[in-house]
Amino acid sequence: MNLEQEIRRRRTFAVIAHPDAGKTTLTEKLLLFGGAIHVAGAVKSNKIRKTATSDFMEIEKQRGISVATSVMGFEYRHRKINILDTPGHQDFAEDTYRTLTAVDSVIVVIDAAKGVEPQTLKLMNVCRMRRTPVIVFINKMDREGQDPFDLLDDVERQLHVNVSPVTWPVGGGAAFKGVYNLREGSLRLFTSQEKQTVAESIRISDLHSDELDRQTGKHAGKLREDLEVVQGVYPPVDTEAYRTGQQAPVFFGSALNNFGVSELLDHFIDIAPAPKSFEAEERTVHPEEPKMSGFVFKIHANMDPNHRDRIAFLRICSGAFRRNVPYFHVRLGKSLKFANPTSFMADKKSVIDEACPGDIVGIYDTGNFKIGDTLTEGEQIRFKGIPSFSPELFRYVENADPIRYKQLAKGLEQLTDEGVAQLFVSQSNGRKIIGTVGALQFDVIRYRLEHEYGASCSYLPMSLYKACWLESDEKSVLDDFKRRKWQFMATDKEGRDVFMAESAHALTASQEKFPGIRFHFTSEF
Repeated sequence: MNLEQEIRRRRTFAVIAHPDAGKTTLTEKLLLFGGAIHVAGAVKSNKIRKTATSDFMEIEKQRGISVATSVMGFEYRHRKINILDTPGHQDFAEDTYRTLTAVDSVIVVIDAAKGVEPQTLKLMNVCRMRRTPVIVFINKMDREGQDPFDLLDDVERQLHVNVSPVTWPVGGGAAFKGVYNLREGSLRLFTSQEKQTVAESIRISDLHSDELDRQTGKHAGKLREDLEVVQGVYPPVDTEAYRTGQQAPVFFGSALNNFGVSELLDHFIDIAPAPKSFEAEERTVHPEEPKMSGFVFKIHANMDPNHRDRIAFLRICSGAFRRNVPYFHVRLGKSLKFANPTSFMADKKSVIDEACPGDIVGIYDTGNFKIGDTLTEGEQIRFKGIPSFSPELFRYVENADPIRYKQLAKGLEQLTDEGVAQLFVSQSNGRKIIGTVGALQFDVIRYRLEHEYGASCSYLPMSLYKACWLESDEKSVLDDFKRRKWQFMATDKEGRDVFMAESAHALTASQEKFPGIRFHFTSEF
């Protein structure tokens, strides 16, 4: 295997969006057009229709939403494509934030009727901080929506990125007929009233030709006007500007009706960046380096409930990962060997012998890994930027079935290792506290405890504002703070001190009164 050639042909990206923008549907159609699956599933499923490939957890199938990041890999046009389908719901944003640390580029899905929504804004802020290249797919053009120019203005104004349309819609809503590809000068139209059949591209080199009128009918005049404005106002795609996060190519289409997806996929693999360099605390790690390094960005317990397996998702950053070769676990300071590393198609796994930078490898884990852990061939490096965020919702967790105490303890330990929530122990009464960034996480934890661990729990409300980690250069100052605030102190799973502020005012007052203490709102400090 030529490592450099393998690196150049990889494309690892995430699909992100506000809930219900059509993110998982687009992922499913990318798999379909890429030849990875033969029948596309439905997110809102019934008993007959197949559920989406990337929504494999039982609770996802029941609720019709993604609650965990799925990893899917396939080959397309001599490229190795790795897609990470992320949860859109804000209650699972932390999983998405961490996933964005493991990808080289992003496709943002926007609902044509709603434009840029709050969760899209938050996710885009993370992309901008990391200068992650972004492509925009404006979805649901077959439904009544906003004017395409208004949508482009909305994207530029709210996402703070210059846009460059690559395709342009012909009609919209019930009158949506297809898209014109500005890059290729070609037209692609529906060929049936049901809008399930897509014609071959029709090349139209001259927009003033009669062929455009024959193909688009009454839409020809409006299309000519629109394209004249587009070509006069928006610059063509600049690959370098895109790869540095300054420009976003824009595609219009309907993922549900398979429309505009193949244009997106073909253009994406041409311009999207190959695996990039990663910053470690000690140095920059380049993918072409011969020695393997990678980091764990996600842990998933019970991917197969029958076997109670726990999988750590490892992003390969440099070198080649090989089966049955010992690698150094930096945090534990010991070597580990992996007999069954896997690649993924959502919950379907296949054992691999080798993986390259850009690939996501699943490692069976017996409790050795935590999110952010690094594997190397011996070098002591730690990759940056994979934090846990300060929770804002808190509940005491109570065991509802004393006989199943061990199952509850194991379930809480493993599920909070995944990063779906954080577990604290109150120093005043010894009770366990679950902290999350969204209310829906509590339902997911209770559901999974019951169905995956045979344990049941109940929650008692807590009126707290925020949890923050503490740090001080003077031990006496920290000890004094902990003594004064003992009823609001807790420890996290790593044994670190955490201040559970009961209100915004209490937090501000504490910061002012104890200037020698640093209050951190992520666990990475």
